[in-house]
Amino acid sequence: MKIVVMSDSHGSYAALRKALQMHEDADLFFHLGDGEHEVHLAAQTFPWFAGKLYYIKGNCDFGHEIDPAHRQLTLTLPFGHRIFAAHGDRFQVKYGTSRMAYEARKEQADILLYGHTHVRDCRYEDGLYIINPGSLGCPRDGKPPSYAVISVSEKGILANPVNL
Repeated sequence: MKIVVMSDSHGSYAALRKALQMHEDADLFFHLGDGEHEVHLAAQTFPWFAGKLYYIKGNCDFGHEIDPAHRQLTLTLPFGHRIFAAHGDRFQVKYGTSRMAYEARKEQADILLYGHTHVRDCRYEDGLYIINPGSLGCPRDGKPPSYAVISVSEKGILANPVNL
C-alpha cells in the first residue's frame, strides 16, 4: 500500500497538484492541514481521487468546506497497522511530539502523521513511526518544499520524505 502525505501548502495549488500527479498510483493521500482551498480544487480537478484523499483541518483553515470536527483522524490500514493523523497545533507539536504520540498510542496507532511545524520529521520511536512531511508551500527547515511517501506491506513500514 502506497500512502502520500502532504501538509501546509498555504495557497500553493501548483505544488499540491504536482505531488498528486507524480503519485497517481497511490492508494491513499493525506493532507494534514493549512491547504483547504487547494485540496478543494484538487478534488474538483481530480475526481478519481475521491475516497482516497483525506484532509485534516489546520489552524489556518477558516470557514471553508471542511467541517471543523475534522481536526484528527484514526484510520485502520491493511496488515494490522493504524494511522493517527492531526495537524498538530492542538498538541503543541512545535514544542515536541510527546503529547501527540501519547494520543496516537491511546488510539493503538503505529503511524503518527502531523504537520504545522513546516519541518520534516521522519523517525521510529518506541513502536511508533512519527512523520511530518514538511511543507508543500513554505518550508521552515532550509530545505526544498516536501511531502512524504509511506509504503505499508506485510513486511513492515517504510517512510521517506521527498523533495518536491
